[in-house]
Amino acid sequence: MLISNETRKPPAAPPCSFVIFGASGDLTRRLLLPALYNLAATGLLSEGFSIVGVARHDQPPEEFRLQLQDSLKEFATQAVDPETAQWLLSCVTYVSGDFDNDETYAKLGRELDRIEQNGRTKGNRLFYCATPPAAFAPIAQHLAKAGLTREENGAWRRVIIEKPFGTDLESARELNRKLLAVLKEDQIFRMDHYLGKETVQNILILRFANGLFEPVWNRNHIDHVQITVAETVDVGTRGKFYDVTGALRDMVPNHLFQLLSLVAMEPPSRFDANAVRSEKAEALDSIRQVTEKEAIAMSVRAQYRGGYVGDREITSYRKSPDVMPGSTTETFAALKLEVDNWRWAGVPFYLRTGKALNKRRSEIVIKFKNAPVSMFRNLSMDELGDNDLVIRIQPDEGMVLHFNAKVPGPEIQTVPVGMTFQYKDYFEAAPATGYETLIYDCMVGDAILYQRADGVEAGWRAVQPFLDAWEKAGPMGMHTYEAGSDGPEASEHLLEKDGRTWRSLYNG
Repeated sequence: MLISNETRKPPAAPPCSFVIFGASGDLTRRLLLPALYNLAATGLLSEGFSIVGVARHDQPPEEFRLQLQDSLKEFATQAVDPETAQWLLSCVTYVSGDFDNDETYAKLGRELDRIEQNGRTKGNRLFYCATPPAAFAPIAQHLAKAGLTREENGAWRRVIIEKPFGTDLESARELNRKLLAVLKEDQIFRMDHYLGKETVQNILILRFANGLFEPVWNRNHIDHVQITVAETVDVGTRGKFYDVTGALRDMVPNHLFQLLSLVAMEPPSRFDANAVRSEKAEALDSIRQVTEKEAIAMSVRAQYRGGYVGDREITSYRKSPDVMPGSTTETFAALKLEVDNWRWAGVPFYLRTGKALNKRRSEIVIKFKNAPVSMFRNLSMDELGDNDLVIRIQPDEGMVLHFNAKVPGPEIQTVPVGMTFQYKDYFEAAPATGYETLIYDCMVGDAILYQRADGVEAGWRAVQPFLDAWEKAGPMGMHTYEAGSDGPEASEHLLEKDGRTWRSLYNG
């Protein structure tokens, strides 16, 4: 049965000027512009909407519009309606200049004043930093210095930055200090695009809108939790960035910890941004701080060797462009974490992420405890399948609940079976970039899916002991795995010593 997602259409976002710093970059072309088109196509952008691109290259607005038109043809996620595309492109203008030059912001201010003179945007401004992270704080400081973030006459000013938010705990704190010196917390929208995925958002509904799950969502019934974000892509041409970042910094404090916090958080008092983000931050703050010795014992890091992902040959990480020949940067990371509170005491959370693996898969596995005793005398507990809830985030969004059922016949024999829910079977949804919900939420002022300063720092606090331990260990303890495999054998041992196993990436 298909259920239309148009059942209750949300209202169009308030009028605003959408200012994109880094407007000529890949993020704008591949994701932001298609997302804005999708919002326009569904009637979620108001007539008072405008786009101001800001980039270093000096060019007339007409040339910039033509570039965006070509990008939309190439990267749109659905068939492009010419009339909608023409309307969106007619909203576009352009300002050139360096991001560290005061004159750029003076020009931007004059352009925004011109746009706002007719009252179409109501003076609302959204500044999107589609730039390298090093530019986040300087852009915010220049915007404030030019008076462009000052809220007055009922108009709002908001700034979106996208992960990573720092490279370690101290740099995350420094970024927060600089941003909060010139902006209020409710003006800062820290985006992790992973939270734009429907299944991720549905975790809150699954837990708190169903009486079935929350009563068993605790240490009395759950044995452990697995969170996997596996990629088939290799480092490609991103070697310069990746070799100073690695899998742990790149994925764990943001993507994986966002999933962990949604699984582990306590029920919020109400469904609003402050309540939800407070509980998420508290969950991350409850992750037990480990010693250097414990960090080594509770983690695995590895690099991929040459191999094949499907029929695609993968070059060894250390032979990739812009990667140091003797690099000790991990392309795979696995951690065992413990959340020290009443709900989760004694329940391990196993996290893993890596590149050049055999399957592209992001999922959460809630493994329930086995039945305490077998009443069927001719069956051993080893013959029974696992009871688990698999929350699939990509590529096939949905959920599977596994349990045991009797095989038809006179004898008592059991077989594991699954009850499957897939979004595509129930909902009609046009292909999207994942940015649509996040951009719309920022424009309407809903920050539930955005991170707050305390949540960012709590995540880095949990990761910092592993970063420090790995840095001190150097090449010692660095494992390898063949491209196109499940990852390093040491990752399997991380669970085996606890009497557990990873859910295979091949499983459906």
